[in-house]
Amino acid sequence: MARKQSIAVYPGTFDPITLGHIDVVRRAARLFDRVIVAVAPSDAKNPWFSIAERVAMAREATRGMSKVKVAVLEGLTVEFARKHSAVAIIRGLRKFSDFEFEFDLAHANRLMDPKIETVVLMPSQDQFVTSSSFVKDIARHKLSQAAAFVPRCVLPKLKKRLR
Repeated sequence: MARKQSIAVYPGTFDPITLGHIDVVRRAARLFDRVIVAVAPSDAKNPWFSIAERVAMAREATRGMSKVKVAVLEGLTVEFARKHSAVAIIRGLRKFSDFEFEFDLAHANRLMDPKIETVVLMPSQDQFVTSSSFVKDIARHKLSQAAAFVPRCVLPKLKKRLR
């Protein structure tokens, strides 16, 4: 009898996807049979890029990662995870100030579906400061410096956005 695949959902706005995100995706792919990068619309955050652009960047950035799939997150993350038979929701934790929000979110998700675990992964030390907001702030001032924090495919998109 074949073993059921373990699937994890990694939700986020990914505006844009960063090397920190990719680091978390790689770590998750070592733990699970399949990882779904779930790109959230999140209009409240006033994203720089459309949902289609963010999905395209995430797909390009994860190309070659056979265990990774990119999809648009529709509805609540827990419902999306349940729909895709996920056993876990991946969350990245960069700094202690993120902890309270992530703690509350994990408990809310557990109340909605106790069978889906929240797994918190920390990016590697060289990506600890990296966030989409950080990348956009650097890009606004000196685009070339943002290259150190994003996959190669993202830099031309940032350049085009800043024109």
